[in-house]
Amino acid sequence: MTGAAAAFALPSVPALADTAPLRTIPSTGALVPAVGLGSWITFNVGTDPVLLDACADVIAAFVDEGGGMIDSSPMYGSSQATIGYGLEKLNDTNTVFPADKVWTNNADMGPEQIAQSRAAWGIGRFDLLQVHNLVAWEAHLETLFAMKEEGQLSHVGLTTSHGRRHDLLERVMRDHPVDTVQLTYNLADREAEDRLLPLAREKGIAVIANRPYRRGTLPQRLQGQPLPDVARDLEVDTWPQLLLKFILSHPALTVAIPATTQVAHVRENKAAARGPMPDAEMRRRIVAHFQTL
Repeated sequence: MTGAAAAFALPSVPALADTAPLRTIPSTGALVPAVGLGSWITFNVGTDPVLLDACADVIAAFVDEGGGMIDSSPMYGSSQATIGYGLEKLNDTNTVFPADKVWTNNADMGPEQIAQSRAAWGIGRFDLLQVHNLVAWEAHLETLFAMKEEGQLSHVGLTTSHGRRHDLLERVMRDHPVDTVQLTYNLADREAEDRLLPLAREKGIAVIANRPYRRGTLPQRLQGQPLPDVARDLEVDTWPQLLLKFILSHPALTVAIPATTQVAHVRENKAAARGPMPDAEMRRRIVAHFQTL
């Protein structure tokens, strides 16, 4: 797939909000659906034709539901190539917001790795490139900011996960004009609420929540447990949707990127962004209920 760079720019179409509620990236005003798609582990399927087609079906359903951010990394095995396979099968990728990462300790290898990632996706450019887990962050940020200045990239970001390196992430957020940060945030992992999420709002940095389900362990833990009373007011009847609504209702959050291998889960995740969102009091009640389980 060799579509022009412009083919992957998410259009600012108000009608899209009916199927995929949109959030704004503060630094650029770009619009992106609130629920994206992760690829860690789930899309690392090698060349197995059955699994590749199953992942392509997930991507097709994601686009059918409004599309948005698909996130990957060179660290994710064959996930980038799997995404490329899925995108190549689509007739229309205008609603895809491609996001990837640079992940190498060798700063000089950053541009080459980015080129390899583009080739794996089959695209001309990324909407977002992120320094993965802050590896060699100073050199890679220099590369990414230069790409943005030259019009080769729309957004520059940083990532971390599992609550690691929050002190460093906070410092870089304060000192550098990044557009996005990606971090772990879910009902069980709320450390980012203390400093990072307020700082993101203060600095106008979009926040991408990874591990929203803790790789599926949160829904497994909560399966069969009663939902809190507020679920009725929020028009949800499953824990995964409530978990996503909790994440997306934080005022600093822009996008959550759950990963899945199932079309039904894509549609369920996308549905979580629609309808009522918890207010501050509902969020407190959800946390209190969760802590009793």
